[in-house]
Amino acid sequence: MEEVEMASNSINAEERNTRSWKPNDMLYRLKDRPAWLTTITLAFQNFLMLFSGCMVIPFLFAPALCIEDNLLAQCYLISTVLFVSGISTMIQTAFGVRLPIAQGGSFGFIVPALSICNLHGACPSRTDNENNSVDEMEQPEWKKRLLEVQGAIIVTSFIQMFAGVFGLIGLVQLYFTPIVITPTIGLIGLSLFEKASETAGLHWGLAAITMVSVIVFSQYLRNVNIPCNCIPGTTSRFPLFRLFPVLFGIFFGWFVAFILTVAGGLPDDPDGYGYSARTDIRLSVLSESPWFRIPYPCQWGIPTVTVAGVIGMSIATFITIIESLGDYYACARFSGAPPVPGHAMNRGIAMEGVGCLIDGLIGSGSGTTSYSQNIGAIGITKVASRTVTQVSAIIMLVLAVFSKFGALFVCIPSPVIGSAVFVLFSMIVGAGLSNLQFIDLNSSRNNFIVGFSFFLGLALPNWISKNNGVIDTGVTELDQAILILLKTNMFVGGFTAFILDNTVPGTVEERGILKWQSGQTDADTNSLESVSDIYDLPFGMEYIRRSKICRYLPFSPTFRGFKHA
Repeated sequence: MEEVEMASNSINAEERNTRSWKPNDMLYRLKDRPAWLTTITLAFQNFLMLFSGCMVIPFLFAPALCIEDNLLAQCYLISTVLFVSGISTMIQTAFGVRLPIAQGGSFGFIVPALSICNLHGACPSRTDNENNSVDEMEQPEWKKRLLEVQGAIIVTSFIQMFAGVFGLIGLVQLYFTPIVITPTIGLIGLSLFEKASETAGLHWGLAAITMVSVIVFSQYLRNVNIPCNCIPGTTSRFPLFRLFPVLFGIFFGWFVAFILTVAGGLPDDPDGYGYSARTDIRLSVLSESPWFRIPYPCQWGIPTVTVAGVIGMSIATFITIIESLGDYYACARFSGAPPVPGHAMNRGIAMEGVGCLIDGLIGSGSGTTSYSQNIGAIGITKVASRTVTQVSAIIMLVLAVFSKFGALFVCIPSPVIGSAVFVLFSMIVGAGLSNLQFIDLNSSRNNFIVGFSFFLGLALPNWISKNNGVIDTGVTELDQAILILLKTNMFVGGFTAFILDNTVPGTVEERGILKWQSGQTDADTNSLESVSDIYDLPFGMEYIRRSKICRYLPFSPTFRGFKHA
């Protein structure tokens, strides 16, 4: 650690100022409250950024839960994901890190959740009568699987709350370097390539059209701004394609599928190739779904807890903690806020734990985490208003209760969803690889650790999936726990990188620790607001400042570190 500190001090002030964010051109700063019409418009835009990721989760989860034909269950899951995301966002912005950071369903939790479901084996066969039923909410198999996932999320949510409340974040950061984070996050996306290809492969032509449209919108048209004076106080040109490329791609693919369905370009035979691309085979869910339905705790039953499930989900919890810390720093820079103090980070992680606890109780199948898409939108739109983010949370809650909204998106053809998964998870892979910018890529040590971690993270889980019987300790619970861990790509790759990077000799510059820490902790001399203005709690600060006890609480705004408490 002394070596890191000495190296960090060697960075000159000019280089630090170059890296710091200059918020002078912010349209709405963090504490600003735009006019109500502007707020609602910007909040809906914020909601759309989050929804493109949240809506994919139930579709990814459906095959493992055995609800591919249960459209109403998928509709309810979409509503539940939105409902929990709205609650978590409100909690995070009010009592957590207090930055304008949206919370949504976590893809990191999906991988172990799928492994938990796969322990139950193949989905049971159904009679023709059951296949034709839209409302299969009483079918016990899918609820049994989901309840086990919920129980694992509930238990592991206390890990996040414990880490935040007791200030353990610094210890985690010390050992999770860019070399460790790269394969850990990258393998989240790579591990689901098979499911994405299976879904897109239901009609590769339509999937290709959707993917090409997303690429065109996100890459070729990203710098094309649309003239727009409909939002008071905003600029006259709006980066429409840069903000919503995935949604536009989905809508375009959906429209093409509709044209093909009407024109007779898709088969009527359910066994024919391309039948799943039809837009008229899921319309029954629109009439079957209720107009309004409020998700509630234990709506599927009482969650169950298994040792295997908890162990597998714990890995995802640690990964989301690291990912969220990076999001906090990025959100602060883009928002023009001062660097995130330790007490705010601790509260942020603790409140994410609370969000995961709520998610586990209500049951969407995935925990919640910070959404980097919305953080990127702040840098583009120059809108960092906390009020806008909180209003977007209210929009999530309202649309979650309006069940027809979720039912509408259940009608999207599977190949279109598969292509969206391709794009979203390729972005996750890219986000993981972006951490390589901090390390020395000319180092054979680094190249070996990263390459070996990726390769083993793909190879070992694939082999274990095909040879489940090889794990036989004589204790069923232990066998299941080991299977979940070894089937989870991000655990195998991340753990391998963790061991190698922290044992193989290497300098702090070579490992990227110097750039990583200095980039996160540099003082932002251009910040327009003080730490207390941004990160203090919304009420009770007079009592907190007077209280001597609060100085020793890692989540208190008056906490300044264990050494100075």
